[in-house]
Amino acid sequence: MTGLAFPDISPIMFSIGPVAVRWYSMAYLIGILAGWWLIRRNAEKYQTGLTPQHIEDLIFYLTLGVVLGGRLGYAVFYGGREMWAEPWHILELWKGGMSFHGGVLGVILAVWLFARKYRFRFLLLTDLVVLYLPIGLFLGRLANFVNDELWGRVTDVPWAVRFPAGGYLPRHPSQLYEALLEGVVMFAVLNFLWRYRSIREKSGTVSALFVILYGLFRIVVEQFREPDAHMGFFFGGITMGQMLSVPLIAIGVLVLCKIWRVKPLM
Repeated sequence: MTGLAFPDISPIMFSIGPVAVRWYSMAYLIGILAGWWLIRRNAEKYQTGLTPQHIEDLIFYLTLGVVLGGRLGYAVFYGGREMWAEPWHILELWKGGMSFHGGVLGVILAVWLFARKYRFRFLLLTDLVVLYLPIGLFLGRLANFVNDELWGRVTDVPWAVRFPAGGYLPRHPSQLYEALLEGVVMFAVLNFLWRYRSIREKSGTVSALFVILYGLFRIVVEQFREPDAHMGFFFGGITMGQMLSVPLIAIGVLVLCKIWRVKPLM
């Protein structure tokens, strides 16, 4: 049989009595803690005016934004009629189901509320935040792989994986593609650019590049990822993930043009 065997990894990291700690929830926790430490270090290094207490409050806002936005986004974009017929399922976070696009909206709202309350520049804060969002994306995609979910389309490439939930057919490990592009590559690019003072002084540049890169990477990876069974493809073989990524790219380009005072080619 072609394809690599799916590794024998339990989605449960460890259990303490009746409480099971899953790799997926641990990915969120580690991503939040890493972001907390790195944002604090950056805030001190570049003298942003953010105190340790400010950063603790910001992390609290961000955590709520990611969880609530991601869950509500999943319900709106991917949940289907079944979830809305019994809307209390939205609160069942332990069953999984998070939308990145919803999470982004939640983060934007959270940062805006924080910036308004403490009188900080909104785009400065979003720049600090998006520098380290790729860590969470990287860990989250690895957790998707361990959970045997969001696998790719059937293929004959040598590195195809036979996912149990995918019928043991050789499929693209699209979760790993996303971990590489949305996690490793995006983290490297954004943090490399942040080293330049000209980029840092143009608040919002890194934020705009983040949404542009994510949108582009997501559109590419969706070509290899199996669409949700209850949604399938839309017109022309387009997926929901691709449709949601187009506005991200457009908004990012417009913001970038405004910051650098470049007239869009329209």
